[in-house]
Amino acid sequence: MRTFIKSWIPQCLWILRSSSRSFHGNNRLRTSQIISYYESINQCKKELPEYFNFASDVLDEWARLEKDGRKPANPAFWWVNDEGQEVKWSFEELGSLSRKAANVLSGACGLQRGDRVIAVLPRVPEWWLLNVACMRAGIVLIPGTSQLTAKDISYRLQASKAKCIITSDTLAPAVESVLPGSQFLKSKLIVGQGSRDGWLNLKELLEVASADHQCVKTRSQDPMLIYFTSGTTGFPKMVEQSHSSYGIGFAISGRYWMNLTPSDIMWNTSDTGWVKAAWSSVFAPWICGSCVFVHHMPQFKSEVIAEVSLTFYTVKYPITTFCTAPTAFRMLVQHDVSRYKFPSLKHCVTGGEALNPEVLAKWKIQTGLDIHEGYGQTETVTICANMKGMKIKPGSLGRAVPPYDVQIVDEQGAVVPAGEEGTIGVRVQPTRPFCMFSQYLDNPEKTAASVRGDFYLTGDRGTMDEEGYVWFVGRADDIINSAGYRIGPFEVESALVQHPAVSDVAVVSSPDPVRGEVVKAFIVLAPAFVSHDPEKLIHELQQHVKKVTAPYKYPRKVEFVQELPKTATGKIQRKVLKNKEWARERQQ
Repeated sequence: MRTFIKSWIPQCLWILRSSSRSFHGNNRLRTSQIISYYESINQCKKELPEYFNFASDVLDEWARLEKDGRKPANPAFWWVNDEGQEVKWSFEELGSLSRKAANVLSGACGLQRGDRVIAVLPRVPEWWLLNVACMRAGIVLIPGTSQLTAKDISYRLQASKAKCIITSDTLAPAVESVLPGSQFLKSKLIVGQGSRDGWLNLKELLEVASADHQCVKTRSQDPMLIYFTSGTTGFPKMVEQSHSSYGIGFAISGRYWMNLTPSDIMWNTSDTGWVKAAWSSVFAPWICGSCVFVHHMPQFKSEVIAEVSLTFYTVKYPITTFCTAPTAFRMLVQHDVSRYKFPSLKHCVTGGEALNPEVLAKWKIQTGLDIHEGYGQTETVTICANMKGMKIKPGSLGRAVPPYDVQIVDEQGAVVPAGEEGTIGVRVQPTRPFCMFSQYLDNPEKTAASVRGDFYLTGDRGTMDEEGYVWFVGRADDIINSAGYRIGPFEVESALVQHPAVSDVAVVSSPDPVRGEVVKAFIVLAPAFVSHDPEKLIHELQQHVKKVTAPYKYPRKVEFVQELPKTATGKIQRKVLKNKEWARERQQ
């Protein structure tokens, strides 16, 4: 396969044109034309259409090709759970069911174009159905994780002014507990069996809904999604994405980072409340005509994936592309997956946090496959990635993905020399890339503050080498400044996990009367080391870090713990540990 990516074209202009100039409606399309058309928009070779809707312009095109027998026989969606239940939809079936769901939203739920809907659901087929239904009806979807508390739900309802909430029967009581303060809410839709007073039931409504629905004509830059994302301070921000930013923006990363074609089946383990589910379980695979595979697990279990899923599911269901978080890959290699055979698996990707080089090496030894790391944010599509065909430099995030021009910049937004640390920035002047977020909703100050000079600042620290590869150092607010030395937690964590005693680790800053703050490591021990003398083991680990990386980075404090706080998707929550550490200082 040819090596991907020509340089980003900085002078491309996103001139809006009528959708009549695109290929839509051409019934003699080849499958490659759908992918290449949107890829050309990302590469600035074609103009962004004035009107775009992912449901009608992408999914319905695949359905037509499928009906004409000009698409591989893969389904569009394949869902299984631990009880052996299975749901499989073709693109045509996805279209019919999503039209029914769109009629439910516009009819029984009383929603209109532009209204906002919060969906707090686990990995159930209805989540995907509702994604597409909202696109068809022009309704703005706000996904949320099933781990939201009543307080979280209340804040999201008030901040977003959502007119409908969709959730499971498990979470319905939490919603009901905050209803007195939800003055904007008009309807409540439950996904589950049976009925509940005051709630509409999606299954019952779908049974009687019409499959005749005319997709609304949305402009490319009309709002499509809102994600709540936490900052370093204050309440979660609302990140608004347009129909084109996510709907078109994943064409290149889907084809070249995830290596997807209409013959592929992609399994992404992300929770539906995390933006990576939109990336790798909706837009990237479906714009490439691939099958989205979903295994409904109540929570991530490395044992299930290693000993059941990665073997059973890659045999029974010929999964070709696998995506999970770096923390999960780290857990998987500890199970030595070389014991298993993956006859169809050919490509692995990861994102969400930095991938330790030693995990990459172990996975390669155990499976013969590379892990292609990618990097982006809720506010963006994929910013950097290790594309198929590129040389992988262990520890690197890869190179910029078109249409992005990625640079490392200083506090004033000026580009720094190669090898020098700074903030990872995306050029937004003179032209803002179409796949950037539209705004922090109702927060113009925060939107303006995200730009410095000609660049959008990601808030992540990094470096760039002479070949344009970007290297992650850490979140700006995670950087540990100890006696003038700036230390990225990821570097220390990477050094520690090389020691056989370390099963899992998180590194944060800890207050120190002399140095201001020092490195502290929270370590989950491997079973064989649990009975070792803790003081001797701490000393051994400290000496190990001094040998592996710069001596000043070693953890001056070490605490052994049973487990680390993590999100529903397996990402370590350093902020929780850091807050506890500094709270102790304030209490003394």
